[in-house]
Amino acid sequence: MGGGTESFPYIGEHCQYDDCNQLDFLPFTCNGCRKVFCLEHRTYRSHACPKADHSSRTVAVCDICSASIEKKANEDDKDSLSRHEKSGTCDPSKKRKPRCPVPRCKEILTFSNKSACKVCNLKVCLKHRFPSDHSCRMTKLVARTGLACKEKKESVLLSSSIKAF
Repeated sequence: MGGGTESFPYIGEHCQYDDCNQLDFLPFTCNGCRKVFCLEHRTYRSHACPKADHSSRTVAVCDICSASIEKKANEDDKDSLSRHEKSGTCDPSKKRKPRCPVPRCKEILTFSNKSACKVCNLKVCLKHRFPSDHSCRMTKLVARTGLACKEKKESVLLSSSIKAF
């Protein structure tokens, strides 16, 4: 199938999924069936690729040591994890360090670079310490204005001047 528009006939291709046929300027070619798909239908599952299992691998992650265990064909996660535990290679000392839970952030949380959100108590890295940076599930956050800060400063000054007498 060709693609493109009247102005640019050689740019892009149409999605080969039966019900889609969308013109995509950055199409994806499936590794299994070698057909061209748009972003929505590029995965094996979304276009029901008949040759998907030949080149794909599935893994289960061990909760004890954070190791990735390759699953055999038609094997359940529990079966592969129990096989891993019985093999003797499961070592709790190899557990990975905690990371920042914000999507696409790979920062390892240590004593000096982690912060707990005062609103939702989520432990995040210093880059995401503000509620707006980590999609805080807050109920209501009072915005800090210059007037509110001024009032707080005046109340602190009044309380300190009362203690001086």
